[in-house]
Amino acid sequence: MPENAHRPLRDTAVTAVIDRLASARQSPPDDPRARLERDPHEYSEYGFSISPEQGDLIYVLCRGLRATRIVECATSVGMSTLYAAAAVRDNGGGTVIGSEIVPAKVATAERNLATAGLSAYVDIREGDARTTLRDLGGPVDFALIDGWLGTEPSLARQVIELVAPRLRVGGYVMNDNAEPDFLDYIRDPANGFLSVTLPLHGGTELCVKVTASPKSS
Repeated sequence: MPENAHRPLRDTAVTAVIDRLASARQSPPDDPRARLERDPHEYSEYGFSISPEQGDLIYVLCRGLRATRIVECATSVGMSTLYAAAAVRDNGGGTVIGSEIVPAKVATAERNLATAGLSAYVDIREGDARTTLRDLGGPVDFALIDGWLGTEPSLARQVIELVAPRLRVGGYVMNDNAEPDFLDYIRDPANGFLSVTLPLHGGTELCVKVTASPKSS
């Protein structure tokens, strides 16, 4: 079987970077999720990235959507960004808007994207996603909401409230951490979503926007 034949994303320049990041994945000696007061800057050398299986799903969904505008929180070292940017490129062009609060991770993500030849398709905004993602410049096809855990309201809940009005009907949201208040929002029929929990990376929430919510009408 040819190399990468089993993978939906077959660009070897991109998959080489993905494979390097996956093989270098490591966890800190302490679990940052155990301390709600933790500072993300203390973990600047750890990626906390999505899994390749989640990335494959992002790539396939975004190709199917013909996505040209994608938003993500948080970019980290760029693992998810690689899949999203490759999908945008392969769809004919567009932009992935990323947000990352740790400057060292922004620099690492930009190097990884440059190595993969995808820099032209990505706008990484350094800072707090609750600020950097306020102006998305137009409709969004797909959103990945990951990011730092904390007390409620969670970052994920605050970001989905920013992004949902800009997400087009038929667009998808993927969430990695299943924050309870995020799930409360996404599962409230008034907000216009359907969602399902997938058995990926310990549980991945996949949501599709089926109607315009009152906030976006």
